[in-house]
Amino acid sequence: MYKHILIATDGSELAGRALAHGLALAKELKAPVTVVTVTQLWSAFEMAHEAGRVNPDPMHRFEDMAAASAKVILDDAAQKAKVAGVTCELVHVPDRHPAEGIIAIAEKKSCDLIVMASHGRRTVGRLLLGSQANEVLAHSKVPALSRTTPIAITVSFRQLAHQ
Repeated sequence: MYKHILIATDGSELAGRALAHGLALAKELKAPVTVVTVTQLWSAFEMAHEAGRVNPDPMHRFEDMAAASAKVILDDAAQKAKVAGVTCELVHVPDRHPAEGIIAIAEKKSCDLIVMASHGRRTVGRLLLGSQANEVLAHSKVPALSRTTPIAITVSFRQLAHQ
């Protein structure tokens, strides 16, 4: 069925549930996983604010903090994969919109399923805050499984309809 699963995580509790689900699926299928975390670009507003605080190199400081945060998230995922007995590759995508980074890595690594969390926002919340999961579901050529709650799971096989 699936031969290589990409699991996207931001280190949140909900993403942890998706990670656990993805690892369980990978173990059952004897499939390796690639775990990815994406850190967004720093906004110009934030950069100007930090530069105004007499920080001589705010961009370098931000990138160091983002890399350190990504390392913590990925190290935790690696430990969980090891306990589950699943082969795991770790990827940090810096300075990218999360949905774009997830899709790019899924395609680059030839993954055939993306597993990720969704906060399950509806209507106005989704419009105001957006949804990385919805963007991945809408734009990825790779099937995506989106975990929204401890029980509910949404699956999109958009590209299968085009085959």
